[in-house]
Amino acid sequence: MDANSKYIIDESLNIGEALVSLNQLSNDILTLFVVDGQGRMVGSLTDGDIRRCLINGVKLDAPVSMAMNRNFHYLQYGNISIDEIKTLKSKKIVLLPYLDCDRRIIKIYNLQKQKSILPVDAVLMAGGKGLRLRPLTETVPKPLLKVGNKPIIDYNIDRLIEYGVDHISITVNYLKEQIESYIAESRVDSNICCVREPQYLGTIGSIRFVEHFHHDTVLVMNSDLFTNINYEDFFSHFSEHQADMSVAAVPYSVSVPYGIFDLEGREIKGIKEKPTFNYYANAGIYLIKKDLLKLIPSNTFFDATDFLNLLISKGYKVIRYPITGYWLDIGKFEDFDKAQELVNHL
Repeated sequence: MDANSKYIIDESLNIGEALVSLNQLSNDILTLFVVDGQGRMVGSLTDGDIRRCLINGVKLDAPVSMAMNRNFHYLQYGNISIDEIKTLKSKKIVLLPYLDCDRRIIKIYNLQKQKSILPVDAVLMAGGKGLRLRPLTETVPKPLLKVGNKPIIDYNIDRLIEYGVDHISITVNYLKEQIESYIAESRVDSNICCVREPQYLGTIGSIRFVEHFHHDTVLVMNSDLFTNINYEDFFSHFSEHQADMSVAAVPYSVSVPYGIFDLEGREIKGIKEKPTFNYYANAGIYLIKKDLLKLIPSNTFFDATDFLNLLISKGYKVIRYPITGYWLDIGKFEDFDKAQELVNHL
């Protein structure tokens, strides 16, 4: 049974029957959503709505429409506003229905559990061989290696879902059957699908095999990252600056243990003693306008850095978003060990 169905009742019920449905929610959130005969949402109903109705003398056998609230909060497909969601959370709204264009309920969000609801699709790149982690990756694909008590890829999927990203594609190649089987068994009630890459096409080339995107913005990331990036802030920054592509970046410092000359030709103009140079490194997480993905060549090895340079050469706006939390690219044994230590302290 759909997890949403316990919150949905038909407008043909009377108030007494609605009370029974509320009672069945037990310790859950005492809110119901009322739909008409065509499944279109027409109102919301709480125990408080019914209590006020009964105080005013309405009988239990009266239609539920006499108690329901017709001025309800909802999200409309294709019109999700991050500011609106923040406002609703501040008003202590807990359950929020997500309606299609015909006002039918697609999903019901619990805003106590959701960090946000972002209008983006996500693509996780999971096709690599993980050569630097052999022998661990000789029989297990790197995204399925466990950090703590669950595979690396699950940390990324779970975090995306926390931010309301419902449509997730995973591009697979090396030991693809294992990833496909794991996702099919562990994510039964989700919109997560695996997309086969016919040959290794770099860090973004396989995205051309994703057949459909539901939103105008696509988040692309490596599946073997371990990070607590704030995806809502990432998306808001992308939108605020009207970017075509945003690249998540991590600070990276290089300390030189010697004095460095400031030269003009062979002439020394000064010396910097043991300087530290600060840079930003590519974190392997990108937000991209969907329409630009058609610029990626088909069936061609193509890295995300190739795509970034292509957009810059064509005059598109590519910006940097600094990650302020933790970030690990689990590429080497040292990184894998760091991730194990980090998860034990979360």
